[in-house]
Amino acid sequence: MDTAALDDVFSDDITIPAADGYPLAATLFLPRGAKRHAVLISSATAVPRRIYRGFAGYLAHRGCAVLTYDYRGVGGSRQRAVEGYNRPRSLVGFKASMADWAALDITAAVAWMRERYHNLPLSYVGHSFGGQALGLLKNNGEISRALLVASQAAYWRLMASPERYRVYALLNFVGVPLTRLRGYAPGRMGIGEDLPKGVFLQWVKWVMSPRYLFDDSSLTTLGNFANYKGAMRALCFTDDPWATRPAVELLAGFYTGTAAEIISIRPAELAVEKIGHLGFFRPEHRDTLWRGAAEWLEGQ
Repeated sequence: MDTAALDDVFSDDITIPAADGYPLAATLFLPRGAKRHAVLISSATAVPRRIYRGFAGYLAHRGCAVLTYDYRGVGGSRQRAVEGYNRPRSLVGFKASMADWAALDITAAVAWMRERYHNLPLSYVGHSFGGQALGLLKNNGEISRALLVASQAAYWRLMASPERYRVYALLNFVGVPLTRLRGYAPGRMGIGEDLPKGVFLQWVKWVMSPRYLFDDSSLTTLGNFANYKGAMRALCFTDDPWATRPAVELLAGFYTGTAAEIISIRPAELAVEKIGHLGFFRPEHRDTLWRGAAEWLEGQ
């Protein structure tokens, strides 16, 4: 296992097993000094774990053991060859869904962190889908604090205009036909990383439903939303056309076991031009958004 220095922390590229044994590519960030907290960062749809590297290193600098990882079919969890598992360069025929990401991948990542750092409080950072999936986990009760970043019930009509119409057309008139034709969803059509067919089609189904994933009768794990009783803070950014305040509020309302604190942030408050759906994780926010998030995750 290669070890590399990241500022004044250690980062190790490792492999962790999903609930069904599927190997997930991950990176563990550790402080050089004492560990006071454990933090799991769960990604947005079609976003590889490298996007979270700077924020993870920042948290480790403050004394946190932090894990980032790629869901099956994305990033390193698609590319790395592991004995006994076939990870072709093409995702044609690759079986996975967003429900699998939650039940098999994220659930296992929570268990992995809880097992290794059982003496530390475990916090959770969920970006977009990562925050949605928290409610589906059977073991979300292991988490004491959850920070949701640009995480929402992503019904297309709750998106800002004109983005909602672009998304509707892209998903239905380009994405679905192309995915059925190619056998996977090509990232180059504007969604980020390539996605397995089952993931993309389930995502489209949710985006077209007024209550997003909560209208999916096939999800047997929706009851787990009520089981999360830890602290919750949800950040939304006024220039994010996807995670608008109404969409964030809709998601937060299904976490009935806790009272989510929802905070809307305007880029002008930070003297920046834009933040958007991904911008929270840019290093320029180290002394503003990152510091506030870290202090909250640490219970300050």
